[in-house]
Amino acid sequence: MKKGLALVLALVMALSLVACGSGNNGGGNNNGGNGGNGGNNGGDGGSAGGDGMNISVLYYNYSDAFISNVRNEMDAKWAEMGITANNQDGQTNAGTQLDQVNTAIANGAQALVVNAVEASADETTQAIVDAAKNANIPVIFFNREVSDDVVNSYELAAFVGTDPAEAGHMQGELIGNYLVENYDAVDLNGDGVISYVMFKGQENNPEAEMRTQYSVEDANAILTENGHPELSYYDSSAATQYLVDPNGSWSSAAAQDYMTTVLSAYSEANGNMVELVIANNDDMGLGAITALQTAGYNNGEGSTVIPVFTVDGLQGIVDAINAGNATGAVGQSATGLAEAVATLLQNYQETGDLMSNTEGMIVDEACAKIRVPYTTVS
Repeated sequence: MKKGLALVLALVMALSLVACGSGNNGGGNNNGGNGGNGGNNGGDGGSAGGDGMNISVLYYNYSDAFISNVRNEMDAKWAEMGITANNQDGQTNAGTQLDQVNTAIANGAQALVVNAVEASADETTQAIVDAAKNANIPVIFFNREVSDDVVNSYELAAFVGTDPAEAGHMQGELIGNYLVENYDAVDLNGDGVISYVMFKGQENNPEAEMRTQYSVEDANAILTENGHPELSYYDSSAATQYLVDPNGSWSSAAAQDYMTTVLSAYSEANGNMVELVIANNDDMGLGAITALQTAGYNNGEGSTVIPVFTVDGLQGIVDAINAGNATGAVGQSATGLAEAVATLLQNYQETGDLMSNTEGMIVDEACAKIRVPYTTVS
């Protein structure tokens, strides 16, 4: 197995701004009747650059490792901009988060920055937008995708995140190319087929759905193009070809428990085993690695290594890759997310329009959504 793998985590912001909306109230993303240089609505905000502005930043769950990195990056941006930020932990509870939104508005928040608990539930995210609209303040969603309809329902709403499909495609390419180069070594039981386990993370989450679909589809395409059979899910009788964190937290604990159970039933001893681990975030990948190491795999020099591929590219998985205990990852940039959100807030303060200065960013054609590109750890 290859070791000493190098991290490439450089943010690439492509020059592809496409105007979002018509510039009129009701469907566009400009501030419309607030005036081009009107600054904050009703005179509530601070000066350009952030001085004196008071915002509420609502996270879906502090315990998520990637979100913790984003929070640190955002806190640094707020300090740099002179913004006072009230951070809130939604604890993976949509009702709690909506209460936090209403409390923040009642306490005079001049903007909402929201990592939605139930991003795929339009009624929940729409309630957040409606609350911001009634208060005449901007709302910027980040990281967890919300629908175009929700964002387009208010001219002072926007989203900053990634392209949900991109990580799946990149992960599938990493996996497929690696297997083609190392097929016999990965095929531990010598049956000519690579069996895998997939840790999805959460149902109905766009990132989880796309990563689950395209990582396998794209890997299969590369395998078949090179004369190999498609991947085989370790449990042919399973109703779904993935395992979901029952708490929706994408946690290492859930993956470790699942992997421990899987390894007890599917191992070299019975000839039907897991030979590849695909995890939709680093935490689940690291949990799977812990279970693998307990079972005698992925323990460095001299041990059998079952390849593990993840998404996030945080330091823990980078260390595991460099130690030879994980194989590859698709990285997303906490810094890139924080900088893009901060840019939108500064735009709003200076022009009254969140999207006024987004040249150099990747912006969706039909909606105020900014996409921060992924990178690879390979």
